Amino acid sequence: MAEIKIAGVMRAGAYSPNHIGNDAAIFNAAAEHLRKRGCVVNIYNEEQFREQDITEQIVLNMCREQSSIAKLQSLEDEGRLVINSGYGIENCTRERMTRILLGNKVPYPDSLIVNTNENVIDDLKEAGFSSCWIKRGDFHAMHKEDVSYCRHPEEAQEVVHEYFYRGIKRAVINRHLVGDLIKFYGVSGQPFFYWFYPFDEGHSKYGYEAVNGKSRGLKFDEEELKMMCQRASDILDVKIYGGDCIVDPDGTIRIIDFNDWPSFAPCRQEAAPYIAKCVLNAIKKWRKR
Repeated sequence: MAEIKIAGVMRAGAYSPNHIGNDAAIFNAAAEHLRKRGCVVNIYNEEQFREQDITEQIVLNMCREQSSIAKLQSLEDEGRLVINSGYGIENCTRERMTRILLGNKVPYPDSLIVNTNENVIDDLKEAGFSSCWIKRGDFHAMHKEDVSYCRHPEEAQEVVHEYFYRGIKRAVINRHLVGDLIKFYGVSGQPFFYWFYPFDEGHSKYGYEAVNGKSRGLKFDEEELKMMCQRASDILDVKIYGGDCIVDPDGTIRIIDFNDWPSFAPCRQEAAPYIAKCVLNAIKKWRKR
């Protein structure tokens, strides 16, 4: 087999809120497993990736910056193999993700998508929303204020207008779900899947886990969760993924967030070899085209 050369593009620090070290660690661990299997992995930061001509035909990346994503998509259109896909990364921005998951009937909270210069109180009341989550619709969360928990429609209105004044034009409003918050990590097409209760483990990005509080250990079908996440991975076109879901008291599972290549912080060493296997399998399929 010809030598496999891979461009490895690390995530810019601005897009790793409270997880810069963890994001770098999982990326480096996956790259090292690929090297052990004979691959050459050349590491770039996002700025280098944007400004340089990348000659490698395979790009493994954690990009989040918009111009980086546009370049990934351009490389894909040229026929290069890009993991995660630039189109998949874009699909994980909030408004697109909400439309895609709901449109494909993946269990997800009732949601409104609004312009931030609108009055939303009447719409929230008509939809039966009381407490809810407001999230910037145009991009991934970069700051704590990009995701806001609101206790009633009037508070939600204030937050929506704050988004407008911050220059955020679109927002997604999710109905708040009561139940156990679960965080999960997975790799498409691989047996690896890991989940845990983030509040109980003290795992947090912005502290919002406290809203749902300590888990009650509500029973749910773990195989159903795995299948649901694999389906979301396929639909969104994201091979290396993670996210959050809520388990209702009756065992119903709903995905509330789905991310392209998260930190895998509690399971990094277990996940890294499976990420490498996923990449190698994708390379084999790509070479057979």
